[in-house]
Amino acid sequence: MAAVLSKTGHLRRAYRLLSYTRSTLQLSNEIPKSPLHRPLPQSDLGSFTKLPRFLSTNANAAGGDANTQADSALKATSSDSHSDQGKQSGDSNQSSEQGKSVRGGPISWLSFLLLIASGAGVIFYYDQEKKRHIEDINTSSTAVKQGPSAGKAAIGGPFNLINHHGKSVTENDFKGKWTLIYFGFTHCPDICPDELQKLAAAIDKIKVKSGIEIVPVFISVDPERDTVEQVGEYVKEFHPKLIGLTGDPEEVKKAARAYRVYYMKTEEEGSDYLVDHSIIMYLMDPNMEFIKFFGKNNDVDALTEGVINEIKNYKKAKQ
Repeated sequence: MAAVLSKTGHLRRAYRLLSYTRSTLQLSNEIPKSPLHRPLPQSDLGSFTKLPRFLSTNANAAGGDANTQADSALKATSSDSHSDQGKQSGDSNQSSEQGKSVRGGPISWLSFLLLIASGAGVIFYYDQEKKRHIEDINTSSTAVKQGPSAGKAAIGGPFNLINHHGKSVTENDFKGKWTLIYFGFTHCPDICPDELQKLAAAIDKIKVKSGIEIVPVFISVDPERDTVEQVGEYVKEFHPKLIGLTGDPEEVKKAARAYRVYYMKTEEEGSDYLVDHSIIMYLMDPNMEFIKFFGKNNDVDALTEGVINEIKNYKKAKQ
């Protein structure tokens, strides 16, 4: 009787141990993994290690019922463990798939299409703005062309000087003729002689090419030294039709101011000085109104063609 009670106690302890193991496995599936786990009690652990030997030695004595119950408990525990592990692995796979769907790639197809659409919109807007800007420029240019004339430059005006024959002359003496006027001085070392030679050659070519006669005029900006006699001797060196003008310093200043000519005397070694001045030729129409100026950069051919073209354009505008 004592032996039966002892075996019955062992069976109860084994059943309690199996129940504890099953509950522990269920808790391990429900609770997230953690590096900390509560260890089994030493008493139950010792009984668990003795369980196989106990079952093998007392299987006949305890009868088929106890053995069957132990095997069923172990199978149930194993099946529950496998099912719980499968469920856990399924849940982990599902969560991983959900994580992938949530995270996705860095750029989705939708964002890529939106990027392309935005870029196309920016390009289209830029193209339209560019066309509109060009149209505005063309419209402005057309409006300027159709507007009123800005008028001629305020160059030229009345003057009262003395020619190289000693005769007093004004701008009215040159009306009815085309005139090329150059300001300089007779003591000029190089620039004035070069420009007057160019002027003389150009009026001869203009006569040959177009039949137009141009009156060349030289106005001195050094009236203190350029007397009537001095100017007379000077102009003979360049062309027989070249007219030299000088006069009172105040009258010379008025004429230079009217034609926007700059000149200034530079002192060098006492009374010997040079005059710094503008290097420009002025084309005046038969009304002694300014048409165009020609600078030092124009050679004989350029001056010739420039004067002929200006005269042709003038005549067309008068028709």
